[in-house]
Amino acid sequence: MGKSPLETEYDSQECWGIVASVNVYGCNAEYIKAPEKIKEYVTELCEKIGMIKHGPTLVERFAEGALEGYSGFQFIETSSITLHFDETENRAFIDIFSCKYFDPELARTFSLGFFEGTSASVVHLLRS
Repeated sequence: MGKSPLETEYDSQECWGIVASVNVYGCNAEYIKAPEKIKEYVTELCEKIGMIKHGPTLVERFAEGALEGYSGFQFIETSSITLHFDETENRAFIDIFSCKYFDPELARTFSLGFFEGTSASVVHLLRS
């Protein structure tokens, strides 16, 4: 299978990395409140986008009021993944940075399905 236009651009610009910000709306409320489910998501996301986890997934609950909720962090061998969850509006905010190419749209569709969201968006930035 050939390279996508984005991967071709990544290669032609000799990029050092790519960052993708994925927003998932209307998430399954139980999933974004369950540390083990969040860790499962990170493991499966890494498999889907071809990344290798480095160390354990950190998931903690903190803040106060409407901002209280879970956040997570995962080192990957090529950088990191950060996650923040909004329990008031059932939203997930996921940032993936890697110096190895991955498909941002694949990250979006996987995240939407995993969190059983109603919709999702992704924006990416090539780093050079």
